[in-house]
Amino acid sequence: MARTKSLRAAQVQTSVSTAFSSSSFATLFQGDCLDLLRSMPDASTQLVVTSPPYNLGKPYEKRGALEKYLAWQATVIDECVRVLAPKGSICWQVGNYVNAGEIVPLDIALYPAFVRHGLKLRNRIVWHFEHGLHCSNRLSGRHETILWFTKGDDYTFNLDPIRVPQKYPGKKHFKGPNAGKLSGNPLGKNPGDVWILPNVKNNHVEKTIHPCQFPVELVERLILSLTEVGDLVLDPFAGSGTSIAAALKNQRRGCGAELMPAYIEVAHARILQALNGQLPTRPMNTPVYDPAKAGRSLTTNSWSAPYPTSSQSPDQYRLLQERLAYQEAQ
Repeated sequence: MARTKSLRAAQVQTSVSTAFSSSSFATLFQGDCLDLLRSMPDASTQLVVTSPPYNLGKPYEKRGALEKYLAWQATVIDECVRVLAPKGSICWQVGNYVNAGEIVPLDIALYPAFVRHGLKLRNRIVWHFEHGLHCSNRLSGRHETILWFTKGDDYTFNLDPIRVPQKYPGKKHFKGPNAGKLSGNPLGKNPGDVWILPNVKNNHVEKTIHPCQFPVELVERLILSLTEVGDLVLDPFAGSGTSIAAALKNQRRGCGAELMPAYIEVAHARILQALNGQLPTRPMNTPVYDPAKAGRSLTTNSWSAPYPTSSQSPDQYRLLQERLAYQEAQ
């Protein structure tokens, strides 16, 4: 408790450093992540957590050949492994590379870049979300993955801080010496390796100008379970600063690199908010939004009307009539 209080006091007094220093509580480096990584000593960070560019041609990246992209990622991973502490973890959150409608799962493509260093995959965490691009020629993508690697068999893992509410908290043992007693853990259950968390879209409290921002809760689960108070959390692709801000929010140190000046400005503001306890977040374990609570306007099925309504376009009505004709023909 004393250590936590001293860290909180340091947060209020600490500014955001622009270059790595072992004494810095928060570091935001503007430039190539390789330059930041090469300035860091061996075994200096407990957790590397990031979501790199997917080679899709977003505003913050230049699209290139997949082989060239994977080679660049491997170089970054090499440096991340070098700066990782013996009991540390690397969490690489990725989706798919898409080329002419064909997808390449980046977690599969990048797996060899980690295991060649002897890292051990502990979980392939699936992050499921409900909103995103609607596809017409394939199923819409509604998940991404997090590869969690450790440097060795002796690693930091704290389950209790990330337990989630029991599905059946009143369940009891039905036989044996504990028959009739509650069978669950009073702190909650293991969250498993499928995490259902809303992605950061327009109405999300954490939304910034960054187009591919991941939620604070996603990285908080990793920080709370894989680090201790005061440990260093590194994000080589800092983006809007979520990983650094989440680290500071939970009394860890945060460090990251970002190339884009506009995102540096956003990340810097969010880091200062976290340092002062003012970071807007969606609280951990908040139930996923239920549209039924929004009123009838969102949940009433207007598609069942046998004639066009004001909310249906002619094309939508035509599709309904075609489906009805198909069903009647069966």
